[in-house]
Amino acid sequence: MDKKTVTEKAALHLQELCDVIGERRVGGIGNREATAYVEKVLRELCWETETSPLQVIDWQSEGATLTCQGHEFTVFSSPYSLGCDVSGELVAIDRVEQLKKTNFRDKILLLHGEITAEQIAPKNFPFWNPEEHQQLISQLENGSPKALICATGHNAAIAGGAYPFPLFEDGDFHIPSVYMKDSEGVKLLSCVGKTVALASHARRIPETAYHVIGRNSSRKEGRIVISAHIDTKIGTPGALDNGTGVTVLLLLAALMRVHSDYPPLELVFFNGEDYYGAPGQICYLEQNEGRLGDIRLNINIDGAGYKEGLSCFSPFNLSDDLSAMLQEVFAENTGLVEGLPWFQGDHSIFLQNGCPAIAVSSQWFIEHMESQEITHTPKDNLSVINYERVAECALGIVAFIEKIAGIS
Repeated sequence: MDKKTVTEKAALHLQELCDVIGERRVGGIGNREATAYVEKVLRELCWETETSPLQVIDWQSEGATLTCQGHEFTVFSSPYSLGCDVSGELVAIDRVEQLKKTNFRDKILLLHGEITAEQIAPKNFPFWNPEEHQQLISQLENGSPKALICATGHNAAIAGGAYPFPLFEDGDFHIPSVYMKDSEGVKLLSCVGKTVALASHARRIPETAYHVIGRNSSRKEGRIVISAHIDTKIGTPGALDNGTGVTVLLLLAALMRVHSDYPPLELVFFNGEDYYGAPGQICYLEQNEGRLGDIRLNINIDGAGYKEGLSCFSPFNLSDDLSAMLQEVFAENTGLVEGLPWFQGDHSIFLQNGCPAIAVSSQWFIEHMESQEITHTPKDNLSVINYERVAECALGIVAFIEKIAGIS
């Protein structure tokens, strides 16, 4: 299959995922449509498929309102938060050390300034959960406020390009919360000590999502796991994050389905990288308990195909032989370069378990990860994608795997 054909197929998959289906939040109908779509494509290409149900929650909000003495402030329901309709005295805190010194029981608490500088890890998130975040959540729960108002700015490295960003995005955290721009929070400070009324029309809905894997072989030893997450944040079609990654997997399914000399391959469509509970990742680790040592390599695609710059392959802990093969791929493919190390993706769960990995992304995106304003927003649509770059990533991965297999 030549590059032109692969590029055309990339465009078709991305249009289906990002324009026809659109938002693919875990628990939502778009997420189920997307997993059904990739399963259908895999089966048509004669890959063995395994689909596992995941018990999750969907979440919907009809908006939120905040008023004080007739003045209304702009707020948004925090994703996966419980709804509320409460009123009470407004208390403000801008530093963690104030939490132990301040009585905010049955009051409405405004968090702003230093304490809202970075998004808080979900309380039960298994892969990244700083102790200071756990302590913050514990102190808030022990303090028993009626609700939280979180004034935030930018935090692109963790929360993507959203402004404001939700400080809490956690279905296991049961204090109702909303968020607002930091500039709006400055205005709200004039209401400290006064009664405010907060309503968040949000609800949690028990749902089922699905985790899909495609295999070219029943052999487990020495397998290469190629992965991408299929879910999106709420409110985004997720082209760069991560429709392009899913598309690369589907292209690989077509490009590598016929050769008997390929090593055992798993195409893993993780469902939950952008969701507070990471259910697909946990499911995969449970299914592979005691067998992660069978994995020769993980190749994870996330953020690939940006319209500016080249595509990058960032290696982690590769053997000398694999490193040499990867350098050969770079030499033969001018659109591919070695990327900077980054850890905000599903390759991290393989690294944490001793597996070597390659993270495939866009050079521009990795270099601007802490300042970009695209991901986790409606701006992450097909207008930011270069389909040829997506095709180059798929063809580069094929070339690398064929070198591993000794296929000329």
